[in-house]
Amino acid sequence: MPTHSQTGDTGPLRESARVTSLDLIRGVAVLGILMMNAVAFRFGLGPYFNLNAGGSETWLDWSVGFFGEIFIDQKFMGLFSLLFGAGMILFIDRASASGKRALGLNLWRNTLLLLIGVLHTLLWEGDVLIVYALSSVFLIVLRKLPNRVLISCGVVIFGLSVWSAVLAQQIADTTDLSLTGIWDAGHMVPATEQTIGLIGGLGYFLRALGLILIGAGLYRSGFMGGGLPARAYRLTAATGIALGLPLAVASVIVAAAHGYSRDIAFVGQIPNTLSTIPLSLGYMSIIIIWNNHTDNWLKRRLRAVGRMALTNYLTQTVMGVFVLTILLRDADFVNRSAVLVFVFTVWALQLWWSDAWLNRFLYGPAEWLWRVGTYRSNQPFRRPRL
Repeated sequence: MPTHSQTGDTGPLRESARVTSLDLIRGVAVLGILMMNAVAFRFGLGPYFNLNAGGSETWLDWSVGFFGEIFIDQKFMGLFSLLFGAGMILFIDRASASGKRALGLNLWRNTLLLLIGVLHTLLWEGDVLIVYALSSVFLIVLRKLPNRVLISCGVVIFGLSVWSAVLAQQIADTTDLSLTGIWDAGHMVPATEQTIGLIGGLGYFLRALGLILIGAGLYRSGFMGGGLPARAYRLTAATGIALGLPLAVASVIVAAAHGYSRDIAFVGQIPNTLSTIPLSLGYMSIIIIWNNHTDNWLKRRLRAVGRMALTNYLTQTVMGVFVLTILLRDADFVNRSAVLVFVFTVWALQLWWSDAWLNRFLYGPAEWLWRVGTYRSNQPFRRPRL
């Protein structure tokens, strides 16, 4: 059975019914996502993938870049995607148990998420919420499949994203199409956006959808609730890291060995993509093991960050765009190391304000607005005074 919090506060959903492992995983995931998104806020999409395209001026910058590519890139978004699948099944189950029309309510809820994502893209093009909202339709259709089948479908769909990288590489090899904005620094030209950009977008969607289906199956199996024997999580952690880490390292080695040439711009990322599932599951297992041990202040604050994941995800973009894209636009000292300082600062702020906010309110502001829109009625917001 899932590991629940021990608080007795009540709201529309009793906090004692919260799955604390999901909150902790979500908190770690949303903070980890910022490490890679912040690179894109400052340098754009090209340097996000290509460490040689911008921001790498010192050995420390290169070290930060290598660390991000190996341990962060795709893996924390993988965690976030797995959690979205779990959260959607949890929402449907709870809505059904309370007598609501769960499927219609879930479709409406994700329509609102789609709208939030569209508004988010007006600020930054790297939004993931639109992909999640669209993927929800597929999960609704497939949700009744047995867990093993659902997870297998997710793995196959995720695997299809590899072929998008192969196709994109073939186009890059057989044409003189500019890779500016997608591998090299600068803004993507329309021709690239209409061809390779669309193919890359399809791959992004397939990866997210595959992980969402896997997450749904894992949650229903009890894995993500933290109730399986500790040995199962230790084995998953060890296996995931043993399989995933060499693949992630291989991507970095291949790119560096080829001098970040356009010849490996897309196929060079395939090993890192394949590392996403094992490493994400490895990370998740470690977090669950940690969650099942004695509580401490850091876990409580990370769970608070996870309970306000939507608010924190959106505010990361607001702060990143304002500071890294606008305020420090012409600052020559901003490299990958400086971006890392920004990331640590935002982490400290979100660890502080999430806990402080939830001591006074039942939900984060974005979560509350989403909930009001979902149920189309006012919802409790301020925490009752004892």
